Parts: sequence; C-alpha cells; structure tokens
Amino acid sequence: MKKLFFVTLSIVFLLGIGGIADATNGDNFIAIGPIARSMGGVGIAAPQDAISAVFANPAGMCFGPYCPGTQIDFTGTIFLPSVHGEVFAPGAGINVNARSQSNVFIIPAIGLSTPLSSDPMSFFSRFRFGIAAYGNSGLGVDYRDRMLPFEGFSQFQVMKFAPSLAYRITDNLSVGANFQVSYEALDLGSGTANGFGFGGQIGAIYKIGPVSLGLSYTPAQTISHKKVADFNGDGTGDTLKLQMPHTVGLGIAYEPFDNLLIEGDFKWINWGGAPGYKDFDWRDQYVFALGVQYSPIPKLFLRAGVNYGQNPVKTHNGWDASSFTNVQGKSVPTLNYEYLRIIGFPAIAETHLTFGIGYQFSDAFSLNIGYMHAFEKKISETGINFPVAGGPVTLTSRLAEDAIDFGLTWRF
Repeated sequence: MKKLFFVTLSIVFLLGIGGIADATNGDNFIAIGPIARSMGGVGIAAPQDAISAVFANPAGMCFGPYCPGTQIDFTGTIFLPSVHGEVFAPGAGINVNARSQSNVFIIPAIGLSTPLSSDPMSFFSRFRFGIAAYGNSGLGVDYRDRMLPFEGFSQFQVMKFAPSLAYRITDNLSVGANFQVSYEALDLGSGTANGFGFGGQIGAIYKIGPVSLGLSYTPAQTISHKKVADFNGDGTGDTLKLQMPHTVGLGIAYEPFDNLLIEGDFKWINWGGAPGYKDFDWRDQYVFALGVQYSPIPKLFLRAGVNYGQNPVKTHNGWDASSFTNVQGKSVPTLNYEYLRIIGFPAIAETHLTFGIGYQFSDAFSLNIGYMHAFEKKISETGINFPVAGGPVTLTSRLAEDAIDFGLTWRF
C-alpha cells in the first residue's frame, strides 16, 4: 500500500505540471473528469469519484461509491474550443475575420481517495485522505498572421495539485479541506511568465435520508506575472497580478431510488473583485448546474446535465480608441485594452449541455466517457476615433466549445 501511494503521488505531481484548460465558467472548467462534467458540472453535495470529491468538495470523500475502500481515477480530456475574432473599421478599410489556431488541447487529471485506516473500529477509519492534480482553468487565442494588421496571441494556464483530508463527524455529517499548490503560466505574446501560488478549499456535507446538502468555499489566490508584457510602451516588461477569485458553492442531491441520482449546484464566482479580472472589467458570475445519473441495469450508468453561467466579460460601447486606460498603475492605450478584453480573452461561454455513460466491468474496474458542448456565444462592442481614420471600430468574438472525456477507475 505504501509503495502504491508513493507511485500515485509521483504520477499526480507529473500530471499536475502539464496540460491546459480553456474557458467555460469564465476561465474555469465546469468540472474535472467525465462523471461530474457529463452531469453538468455538479458534485458539491454528492461527488461520484475521487477527482470530483477533491475538486468540488473535499468533504465528499467520506460519502460516495468509493467508500469505504480506496479509489484511483485516471482521466483525460480532449478540449476543442472554436474561437473566431473580427475587427471592422470601415473608415480605414479594415474588415478582418479569423479563426484562432489554438483549438485542440489535451488535459490529463488523476485523483486518489483512501481511508487512513481500514479497521472499521479504529478512530482513524473516519478520516480519508485524497490527492488530485488537474488543469483547472485557462484560456487563449492564436491569431498570429491571421488578423493583419492586428496580431493576437494569448495563453493562460492554471494547474492545481491538491492534497485533501476529510473527517466523518457522524454517520450523516462530514467536513473536509484541501491545500492547493497552483502553477500559472501567462503569455501575452512576449513570452511566458510563470508563477506559483498557495491556497485551499473547505467544505461540508450533511445527509438527511435520501437528501444530501453540500457547501464549499475556495478563498482567493493571487499570483504575480512578472514582465509579462509592455503595457504602456516604455520598453520595460510590466507585472500583471491575477487573482483566482473567491468561490462559494452550494449543492443539493436527491436519491429517491438506488439507481437514480439528481443533483443541483449553485456557485458564486467573484470575478468582479479579483485583481486582473476586475481591471479588465469582468462581473461576478452566478453558475447554475443540474445533473442526473440513472442506472437502468446494474453496472451501467447514463448521465446528462446542463450548466449555465452568464458571460462575465462586460461590453463597452463608445470607448475612445485614442485615449488611455489605467491597468494596475499603467496607462494602456484603450484600443489595446479593449482588443485584449474582447479578442484576446473571450471567456464568454454560457450554456453547456453534457452527456455521458459509464460501465462497471468488475468490482475493481470501471470506464466512463463524457461529452460537453457549449453553445456559441458572441460578444461585440464599438469604439470611436480609430487612430488610422478617426472613425468607428468594432471588435467581435464568437466562442463555442466541445470536450470529450475519458476516465478509468480502479477500486480496491
């Protein structure tokens, strides 16, 4: 067991430093792994695998199909965003429309949940340890050589490594917490600026018969990206602080029968108060998710869900392209500022439909597959005093997303 634990820990670390995610709820994935994502991203009240328990609510490690034994989940996501950008300045004869070349990403993830003691009479059997590594958020576009006379390249990655501990206080109540080590990489076309941050998450779950209630809270975490870009054009690379925002989640799950699970989640994501995001005028996001899991026959699981969160990127109309905008103490040309907001980081997806299927081949092994589609969303705004001709300029982005998830589960 000790050897297996340390091998798993090594794999978790290696996976945690690779991979990229793209925007869904803002620039956060709606969930990690094929089970939670195929159920609309739910999991705060009743996570169904080890990765979901660590990601959505660490208290969930005490209640789930992986209890009372040990479970390891290996998952991978093929993420397929479709991003189009348009710049229209009729006075200058500019009308460009391009598709971003950044449109295929592979994201691995791994999770483990295990009891501290296998002896049911031991006090430590009420504790469970978990650990997971996953790509949690990010976004990016690549319009290089496709949107002349403009250029556009951005890439933002967040990977998390999260050891977790949960305690079952009573048969109906559990609490949990994790410690998160985050790695961020931001590239705005001038090279990648890396940074590490530390944070965590706490949660609780209370069960009342067939109903489970869940609560989770993730505090803000700030990372500085040094010399990431020359925002004010003085020849010196500037620092941009980005804060992964405060997030509060509430969940309720209902199991009227052994073969049916219905779960709903609500999340508040404080983009509007987070440095970096508030500088580029994002609003807070309220996310609603609903998922269903049904087992028509033993060992077969059918899943579906929906997830909605209003686009957090505000639109500005009538901005002056010849003026300047303050970003963390730097005077940035407003045209560049708006171009980066609308074309460079179009984190505007709103409505997601999800589906999935799982099959348990044996008590020890199961396979899960999921699919997510985010319907195309468009954002557009128009400014005045375009420098070339003094007329208007319109910036537009369109984003749609697809993702295919695969997962292998091993229980013992």
